[in-house]
Amino acid sequence: MISPLAYVHPEAKIGENVEIAPFVFIDKNVVIGDNNKIMANANILYGSRIGNGNTIFPGAVIGAIPQDLKFRGEESTAEIGDNNLIRENVTINRGTAAKGRTIVGNNNLLMEGVHVAHDALVGNGCIIGNSTKMAGEIVIDDNAIVSANVLMHQFCHVGSHVMIQGGCRFSKDIPPYIIAGREPIAFSGINIIGLRRRGFANEVIENIHNAYRIIYQSGLNTTEALKKIEDEFEKSPEIDYIIGFIRNSERGIIK
Repeated sequence: MISPLAYVHPEAKIGENVEIAPFVFIDKNVVIGDNNKIMANANILYGSRIGNGNTIFPGAVIGAIPQDLKFRGEESTAEIGDNNLIRENVTINRGTAAKGRTIVGNNNLLMEGVHVAHDALVGNGCIIGNSTKMAGEIVIDDNAIVSANVLMHQFCHVGSHVMIQGGCRFSKDIPPYIIAGREPIAFSGINIIGLRRRGFANEVIENIHNAYRIIYQSGLNTTEALKKIEDEFEKSPEIDYIIGFIRNSERGIIK
């Protein structure tokens, strides 16, 4: 399953049933699990950790050193989970001393030209559109959909089940369950279609909708809005997540 035209460092650890195409480069200090397919001209560099069942398309580069001038050659990793599709020319840099690792979880689709910078954390079940660029130490929670050509400022946090319009750029956090779009980027309603597809009950969607009406349309400041939600809404995982996300946001949320 390993082409004689591929280079695999003798210290690299390769699992079972791994297909490695011609002109693939696999460095030392690399661990690759079972049932992976690595297509031609992909580069799996020092510090890469790849789980099971992934497909890595031509030209992808995983584990390159960070594009961060503070990096001093410290040991770090780029960690990919299971069952991801990593399309052509995706770049996933390894971590720095800040966190030590860059992580992409399970069941994600990273489309052509996506860049995942040092110390980023991408959750599970996310779809990241063509040529979207993530700066260092961003966090994307599970089941987010990020369209093409989106630019994310360093340290930003994107919540679960969001939909971000193509071509957006942002430097504040995007709270869960919403659609973010327009120029400049702004709250554009909740992601009703996405939530229904994910099996959220109508009453749960209505509660989320009502919570965001208070946050974005009541005229209250953020602290007052969150207090009103806590006082008036029945506790639920979704409402707790919204409150915790916004309350813990260091950069503030989009308006």
